[in-house]
Amino acid sequence: MKKTVILFILFTNSFYLQAQSYLGFLTDNYSGVNSVISNPANITDSRFKTDIHLSGLSGFFSNDYYGVNLLDASKEDYDFDLDAKKTPSIDNNAIINIDVMGPAFMFNLNKNSSIAIFTRVRSMVNINEINGTIVDDLDDDTTSDFNINEGDFGMFTQAWAEFGVTYARVLLNNNEHFLKGGLTLKYLRGGASAFAVGKNITVNYDEDGTNLGGGQTTGIISSNGKITYGRFDDFDKNNYNYELPDAKGLGGDLGFVYEWRPNFALDTIANVKEELFTLKHINKYKLKIGLSITDIGSINYNKGFLDTYNISSIGINEDDFNNADDIDDILSTFYTLEKTSQGITANLPTALHLNADWSFTNNLYVNLNTDISLISKGKENASRISNIATLTPRFESKWLSFYLPLSIIENSGFKAGAGLRMGPLYVGSGSVLTALTSNNIKGVDVYAGLKIPVYQGKIKDKDGDGVIDKLDCNPRLAGPIENNGCPWGDKDQDNILDNEDECPEKQGAIENNGCPWGDKDQDGVLNNEDVCPEVFGFIENSGCPWKDSDNDGIFDKDDKCIDVPGAKANNGCPEEPIIIPTTEIQKKLNVFEKNILFDSGKSTIKVVSMGVLNEIVKILRKYPNTKFSIEAHTDSIGKEISNQKLSEFRATVVKDYLVEKGVSSSRLIATGFGERKPIASNTSKAGRSKNRRVEIKLIK
Repeated sequence: MKKTVILFILFTNSFYLQAQSYLGFLTDNYSGVNSVISNPANITDSRFKTDIHLSGLSGFFSNDYYGVNLLDASKEDYDFDLDAKKTPSIDNNAIINIDVMGPAFMFNLNKNSSIAIFTRVRSMVNINEINGTIVDDLDDDTTSDFNINEGDFGMFTQAWAEFGVTYARVLLNNNEHFLKGGLTLKYLRGGASAFAVGKNITVNYDEDGTNLGGGQTTGIISSNGKITYGRFDDFDKNNYNYELPDAKGLGGDLGFVYEWRPNFALDTIANVKEELFTLKHINKYKLKIGLSITDIGSINYNKGFLDTYNISSIGINEDDFNNADDIDDILSTFYTLEKTSQGITANLPTALHLNADWSFTNNLYVNLNTDISLISKGKENASRISNIATLTPRFESKWLSFYLPLSIIENSGFKAGAGLRMGPLYVGSGSVLTALTSNNIKGVDVYAGLKIPVYQGKIKDKDGDGVIDKLDCNPRLAGPIENNGCPWGDKDQDNILDNEDECPEKQGAIENNGCPWGDKDQDGVLNNEDVCPEVFGFIENSGCPWKDSDNDGIFDKDDKCIDVPGAKANNGCPEEPIIIPTTEIQKKLNVFEKNILFDSGKSTIKVVSMGVLNEIVKILRKYPNTKFSIEAHTDSIGKEISNQKLSEFRATVVKDYLVEKGVSSSRLIATGFGERKPIASNTSKAGRSKNRRVEIKLIK
């Protein structure tokens, strides 16, 4: 009968859900897509390019009634009734949780936002305020009678699947202060749900309470109180053709993460253009604080049932009780249905999570995490996590992390565990150390999983020029840092590299630092060839102005009188008054013509004629604006051609002498007439003498 009664008081199996999963692992910055479980903001600005989760399982059991030595309990001859340590109380609890994370992945949309998609299957059971002394009474072999005074209790259990989408982005990046937020939306599909709430429950059993006659008896059961019983539509079917109930819902998580980054400058690289690149492969915070609310939402079982029974009854026959098919049959057969309705709502285990992570070095951290249920303990249609505080020291690196979670769990006490992550594999337990070292362990948990992580890579400098590829304008070809890693070019193709070219956009000369030669004074002579580059000048004078010593407006090169101002018409010399020779002067010149003598047959002037020529010079100087003709004549002795040439020579000789003495050649015209213009007969000696003459005539 005791086993039958235990079936009836199924709700006294004293389960209390521990909803926390993956203790220790979720504090790791390399937990990747798994971290959306605790805070959806975690996935952005993470150490991953992408993270692909294959499968993971977290299981937890704990109770505060049985305490065992875990190694002894694994032996076949171990007897829980005899060997385990029992701690009965009016509020004993046990802890069970199953959390399966299926395929999931996360990736970065850009440097400020990320997205994750995940699948998850979870089962949870809550039973509260169970009198643990009842178990001792049922195990008492000295009597078959018992009395149960349970009072109030509550039980809730559910299982469901989740399909979630998480979006997270950076909200603030102010160098030292960094804030990111995330939101998860979940589609929920219910698999099963049932709950029961008891008020003022008592049960009495008398083994010989019913006389069957003929000396035979059977037990009798009496009870008092009320039970409200809700369940999904397929809960009472005893077959194996289980189908998912008509149960759907929506849920969500919301989270924020703040990071204090006092050494942000060490985690940021800038190039000469002041473009910034923040290192992605390392954690940049000294202190990280996360705040999140998870599991907001519910699942509606549209075909579920909710019944309230009054179980006050005296004298239920034990045989009749044992013949009932199930709990629903027991309640409907022996007790009074006071109220019934269709459709139940199963609420998710809404919880608040506060997380603080302190970085000692790049690899050593300590994390303090608290999970606080936002579901009251007595709520009849909601799962509830147990409150927990966990301190987790850890060693963390890209491919290896090790952590030691130390937890204080509501109704379960202190637990010490260990966890390990090695690249794609993670495994651990939040209670393994306590379980292996205590003779009175009341709970264990374990988790393991497999994923494909793709981490953020270290900064690269393929060409080894000291500029990282992300900021290198040509990461494949080495160049100077001051040119952002690019080789110096030659934009204007003048064979001078741009870093040395003062005019990189215009072709120029090497001697002028890559700039074209200018013409400062705009005189048409380039500066490199201009002797006077600051003063306008002339091309034929190497860019310098012509000199004008006497400032008469006539350059020295054209001025015949460079020290005396003069007229342009007079080649820079002062103009003299025009003196017209008189007839007397011409007569005097005519006299001189008879005294210009030459050696016979030659153009050589005789010495005796020099005085005459000098007198002629004096006369000509008096008339500087007058031109004269020098005409030479011969007699007819000899050949005419010879006489012509002789006369030309003699005229030229006289002109040369006059020019030599200072008479301008421009005023003199020398002409030879030979024997063509005689002034006397050539038949006589006297006549021929007259014909041999040099005449100087005024040209009018």
